[in-house]
Amino acid sequence: MFRLLSFFMFSSVKYLASIFYRFDVKWLSEQSSVNWKDIKLIVFLNHTSLFEPIFIRVAPNSFIWRLSKNLVVPGADITLKRPIVGRFFKSIVPGAVSISRKRDSSWTNFMDKIAPGSVVAILPEGRMKRKDGLDKHGKPMSVRGGIADILHHMQDGKALFVYSGGLHHIQSPGQIFPRIFKRVKVNLELMNIEQYKHMIEEKSTTFREFRKNIINDLNQKLCSKIPMDDQ
Repeated sequence: MFRLLSFFMFSSVKYLASIFYRFDVKWLSEQSSVNWKDIKLIVFLNHTSLFEPIFIRVAPNSFIWRLSKNLVVPGADITLKRPIVGRFFKSIVPGAVSISRKRDSSWTNFMDKIAPGSVVAILPEGRMKRKDGLDKHGKPMSVRGGIADILHHMQDGKALFVYSGGLHHIQSPGQIFPRIFKRVKVNLELMNIEQYKHMIEEKSTTFREFRKNIINDLNQKLCSKIPMDDQ
C-alpha cells in the first residue's frame, strides 16, 4: 500500500510538473548509454527550494516505480517534523530517514537503512541556499562529508548527478505558493560509482583524505556544472 501511494504521489508530481513547467534538460554524459536500472545513487547539487520534487519529471515511470519501493533519503529532522511539508515528504518517500544537523546516531541509523537494492538520494550541501547565495545562518554554501560515507559504503552501480539551475524563481525558502509556467533548467551526468571512487582514492591515503577530496570535487562541480540561472 505504501509503495502504491508513493508511486501515485511521484507520478502526480511528474504529471503536474510536465503541465506547469518547461524543462531544459542537458546530459553532460552520453545519454544513449543511460540504463536507469543501474542507478543506485542520486546526488542533487544546488539545493534552493522545497519544491525540488518536480525534478522527478526527468525520470521514466519504470524508475519512479523502483523509487517508490527502494528510495532511501536522509531528511532534516526540522523539515520532516513540519505538519504539512513533513507529511508530504513522508508520503512521497516512505524511505525518508530523519537526521539531525550533527554527526550523531541519526546518521548511523540512516546508513543502516541502506540495503543492497536501495537507491540512495542525497543533497550533499545539507541545507538550503537562500536568494543571497548563503544558508539561513548567513554562511557560504558548500558540500558536507556525508556523501563520502555513502560512496565508501557502495561498491557498484551508477551515480546520477543532478545539477539544478535553481528554483528561487519558482519557490524560494519561506514562500508558501509556487509560481507556475516557469522554465526549469537541469544538467544530468551519469558516473560509474566504482570508477569515480577509484579516481578519488588515487589521491587519498586515508579515509579522511578521501572525504576531503570528495568534498572538493563536488564543490568544483557546484561551480562548473550547474546551469546558468538566467531567469
